[in-house]
Formats: sequence, C-alpha cells, structure tokens
Amino acid sequence: MLKVIVIDDNLEVRKKHCTLIKNNCPNLTLVGEAHSVESGIKVIEQFSPDIVFLDTQFSDGSSFDLLEKLSPNTFKLIFITDCENSAVKAFRFSAVDYLLKPLKTEDLIEAVKKAEESVRKELFDIKFSYLFSNPERPKNIQKLRLKTTDKIYSVNIQDIVNCQSEKNYTTFHFINAPKLVVSTNLKEYENILTPFNFFRTHQSHLINMSYFDHYVKSDGGNTVMMKNNAAIPLSVRKKEEFLALLDHLHV
Repeated sequence: MLKVIVIDDNLEVRKKHCTLIKNNCPNLTLVGEAHSVESGIKVIEQFSPDIVFLDTQFSDGSSFDLLEKLSPNTFKLIFITDCENSAVKAFRFSAVDYLLKPLKTEDLIEAVKKAEESVRKELFDIKFSYLFSNPERPKNIQKLRLKTTDKIYSVNIQDIVNCQSEKNYTTFHFINAPKLVVSTNLKEYENILTPFNFFRTHQSHLINMSYFDHYVKSDGGNTVMMKNNAAIPLSVRKKEEFLALLDHLHV
C-alpha cells in the first residue's frame, strides 16, 4: 500500500478527492490531509507519503512555496487544480501528472497508475543497486552466528544455499554441511543476509542467488531451482521482482 496525502484549501473539494481516491485506488491508503502551505509541510514531514495530491494556491502561499521548502522530496506529485497556467512550472518539479478540477475518475486512475509505476521502478532500482553494488556491504564480515537448542555455530555466509521458516523457527540449508534449525524468525535473517545477495522468494523462503540454477514456470506454479537441487517456491507477489532481478544478474 502506498501512503497518500491530499492538500487543498477547500474542505468540500478536498473531501471529494479523498472519497474518489478511497473508492477507486485500492493500492493507496490515505494517511493525511492539509489545507495550507504550513499545514501541508507538517503533514508531509509527519507521514513521509509516497504520493501527494496538491492544489496550486493557498491562503499562505503557493504549492511551489511548499515544494521549495521541502526540496528535495521523495514523494510522487500529482497536481489537482483549476489553474491551467501553472502546468509548465509544475512539471519543473517533476510532477507525475497535472489534473484539472472538477476531478474525473478516469483521470485520477490514470495518474495514480503512472505514480505507482514510478514508485515500483525506483524500488527495483534501489534494491538492485543495493544487492549488486552496495558500498556499505560489510565485506570483512563473512560469518554468521547460529544458535540451536544446544550449540552455537559460526557458519560461512556464502555456504548458505537457502533458509526456510516454519512459525518462529528457521532452517538453514548449506552446500556441503548438515542443516541447522534455529529459534529465530526468517525476517531477522533477511535483514542480515540481503546485502550478501540473498532474496526473499516467498513468505517462508530466502535464497542465496549465488546458488540459483534455473527458474521453472509450470501449470502448478513457479519454482526456483537451486544448485543443490532444492526446489524453492516463488510467490505470485514476488514473481515480478524476481524476474527483474534475473535481468540484472550479469551486473
């Protein structure tokens, strides 16, 4: 879900826009509203939205005053206004779209689609950059401590082929060693191992891309095959990201 803020000084218009967004944009969640430059800055700083719907004129200044005070910003910007002559300046602020009032549902849906695609692309770019050229990767740390019920192990990270979770336990599978079961959830290890070229293919599976062999698409679902012959499920939610990742393996 992408976080959204609507900023318009007309309460009635603002509520109409909020209702249109709630009824027609299932991937968006409305986290805040504002009616001025000052209140807009506060709510943006408070919620760090993914998308901001913004009018051009307010009692205490213009939308461009707001944007200049927040520059640089990380959100996608969609203008909704009755002022046609500000479009050129709006796009200088990298606006995704410039919509005129009264807002039409089809225009809203199209603008949101553009914003969502832009957000997804940036997330992909960031993740791939992190995976393949992360300057902060702890190159001097190649070991991982794993604590089982009766022992503490120090394992080489690059010997891990994949990790599988079951409730609050995680099973580690190695290329040339017996598996280990630890009483820690997979999310914690995902955070640790992602800089070392690991990828979460499924809610219950984390794989080392260094041991990826091939991808199988079949009627029964999608499967990632590892070099140790392990068959790892690929969730529908992760498929697009995984296939995009494969396109970057040559990097």
